[in-house]
Amino acid sequence: MRKALIKRPETAVDVYNLLPEGVLCQVINNVIYMSPAPSFEHRDIITELSMQIRLFVSERILGKCVVSPVDVYLDKHNVFQPDIIYIAHKDAMAEVKNGKVYGAPELVIEVLSPGNADDDRVRKKKIYEKHGVKEFFIVAPNTIDVTSYYHNGKKFEQKPVQKAKIVSKMLKKTFKF
Repeated sequence: MRKALIKRPETAVDVYNLLPEGVLCQVINNVIYMSPAPSFEHRDIITELSMQIRLFVSERILGKCVVSPVDVYLDKHNVFQPDIIYIAHKDAMAEVKNGKVYGAPELVIEVLSPGNADDDRVRKKKIYEKHGVKEFFIVAPNTIDVTSYYHNGKKFEQKPVQKAKIVSKMLKKTFKF
């Protein structure tokens, strides 16, 4: 009897792709990071913002807004599950294939969790910047402070922190929560 050859995983993304659906983890710089379910406050902010953005973009047929968990493959060493993403219909940088997103969404919102705040503020921010995410927002749920980053074509420019609002220059709209 002939044995089937099984390809060994070579990268963290290869291992990630073997996991069952629903596992809360991401791959950042070829390392798998697992996390517990988000807090109630975290989910509440995500729900409120995603409802507003989704309604706005769908009424204007601008694209799609979805919430996590959805796999966003940025490159062979980075698969993120951002809290909220927006992908434009026109000139989109990302493509949806087989239920997964390949490439950078135009807009990303990450709501901080106590155990992985540095992942969002430092590691993931650098990778989003490298891949050209046009707008990146980080929300601190305990203070409702929003840190905004806008890509200028080369790098992110940080704007002053605002309370409880996402100002999207690309969508020309402010979303309050």
